[in-house]
Amino acid sequence: MKLRVILTGATGMVGEGVLLECLQNPNVERVLVLTRKPTGRTHVKMTELLVPDLANLSAVESQLTGYNACFFCAGISSVGISKEEYERITHDMTLAVGETLARLNPDLTFIYVSGAGTDSAEKSGQHWARVKGRTENALLALPFHAAYMFRPGFMKATEGQRNILRWYGAIAWLYPLARRLAPNFVSTMQEVGRAMINAADFGYSKPVLEVRDIVALAHGKAAPRP
Repeated sequence: MKLRVILTGATGMVGEGVLLECLQNPNVERVLVLTRKPTGRTHVKMTELLVPDLANLSAVESQLTGYNACFFCAGISSVGISKEEYERITHDMTLAVGETLARLNPDLTFIYVSGAGTDSAEKSGQHWARVKGRTENALLALPFHAAYMFRPGFMKATEGQRNILRWYGAIAWLYPLARRLAPNFVSTMQEVGRAMINAADFGYSKPVLEVRDIVALAHGKAAPRP
């Protein structure tokens, strides 16, 4: 079955990288991009749906049916914002989208971009890690066909990406060395996108994927041994 994907976060680094992979992958039939502002991209597979607030999709629910995958790449750094605002965006907004899509598309596979260091036990001393863990746990409890939590680390951007964090660009030259010395902590954006597509297409053996799982799944492999 071809994938019909809803994607968020396309104006950010991860979402843009995943979008580029979806647009060139033959297993993806179409992509609906939920975004607050235009991406500046056009493609025969792609439709943009401007949504002022992802936490309230009631006005566009009729346009969200008929999809079998969601790649949720929207997010925000915890730096420089209050704990309350970070929780509202990271947890509340994400769950609002998840609950809506679970209701409208019961056969949907939901993939959430979390991050390396997320704490599933919700006991970390780092606020962001607890919030991400709580968000993951809440998503896994929703009645999706399947749900996977992706925890990428350092990622090499895809050629042609426009939305790259400045500091990422400054340290991109370190990627080959990091891949060689710390392969369990680095991947390419292409691998992240391909792993999402493969997870939605044929699944994975566990719901939470660390970097090495993402790389393995991108290359069509089973879960690596501990």
